[in-house]
Amino acid sequence: MTQLFGIDAAEVRALAGAVSDEDAADVFARAAWSCIAEPGDRVAGALVAALGAADALSALLAGEPAASIAPRVDVEERMVADLTQALERWMPRLLLPDVRRALTQAARFRVRLITPDSESWPTGVNDLGAHTPLALWVRGELPALAHLDRSIALVGARAATGYGEHVAMEASAGLVDRGYAIVSGAAYGIDGMAHRAALASKGVTVAVLAGGVDRFYPSGHDALLTRIVESGAVVSEVPCGIPPTKWRFLQRNRLIAAMSQATIVLEAGWRSGSLNTAGHAVSLGRPLGAVPGPVTSAASAGCHRLIRNYGAACVTNADEMAELVPTDVPMFRDEVPSPHHSEQSRLLDTISDRAPRAAADLAKRSGLSLAGVHALLGRLELEGAVVERDRGWMLAPPPKKEKPLA
Repeated sequence: MTQLFGIDAAEVRALAGAVSDEDAADVFARAAWSCIAEPGDRVAGALVAALGAADALSALLAGEPAASIAPRVDVEERMVADLTQALERWMPRLLLPDVRRALTQAARFRVRLITPDSESWPTGVNDLGAHTPLALWVRGELPALAHLDRSIALVGARAATGYGEHVAMEASAGLVDRGYAIVSGAAYGIDGMAHRAALASKGVTVAVLAGGVDRFYPSGHDALLTRIVESGAVVSEVPCGIPPTKWRFLQRNRLIAAMSQATIVLEAGWRSGSLNTAGHAVSLGRPLGAVPGPVTSAASAGCHRLIRNYGAACVTNADEMAELVPTDVPMFRDEVPSPHHSEQSRLLDTISDRAPRAAADLAKRSGLSLAGVHALLGRLELEGAVVERDRGWMLAPPPKKEKPLA
């Protein structure tokens, strides 16, 4: 075979071989899918599960219509409509040069790509079903991922208080002493302290990022993430070169929850993003714990909300956190954003407040279909959130404050 996916087979083998020892066609195809589909794309997951990553990619490259692909994927009639919409989302991103760049950049930073067939694959993420990642990009020590079989996620507020950071430090160090790996998101505040304490205690810690692992985020944690790479692992679902967005942070949270045997929220405000991780954890059947704080502290209002309304176990030290692992916890039910709300968030993430962007560019950046982008832009314009300029769309400027009458 001289060609794979329309390019030289030797090039495919070289690019894939630089990041994995597994089947080159599957590795290249999964790298391509991570460039094409947004994290957690249910239709992409179903297509790859049914056809395999390589054949699914070949179907896209051949321009097969949804009507011919759907019967091989799902017997449900709605799959044709789902695939039709998905193809509109994916085709603007079906750019093999982007895949080449992602794999080249990964090789430069010694990043490995692992698949569900890899020995180091974290099996907990398979509980995500159709939303299971198609591949994971790992920078660091692959053997560290084996420790995820005995791990606990510690998450919480970015704007942590001294109390919250102290609790995070004690919890992380105590859990490491009890043989647990620590999983978190490398954000400022609670996440960063959880990682630092694990490293200081000579433990294993895994950081899950919302953007590519070649460009550490937040930049202020560059030194911390570099230390994690030396003894643990930094993981992402998206390829090198992809920036984090609000939508990808929410999708990243499901991986933190799935990789761990329990999730502990150490400090969180009423609407903290860590509550999203908590929701994923218990929807997956993982135990959930929350650390109480002062009743007067807004920084702990989210933890109190979890304990009072959503059945989270009240935990105050590492012993109580470790006890959660074999415990059944009631399902967490919080407000679930509608698909429209999720798509709107993804689109808003890609619209600039400085430079106009064409609808086609926004479709590529957001992973939405061009028709879907036009529909959402019309709705957002009516709501006053975006404005159309000569060269494209921008976020609407904030309303001017009225001057008080003299």
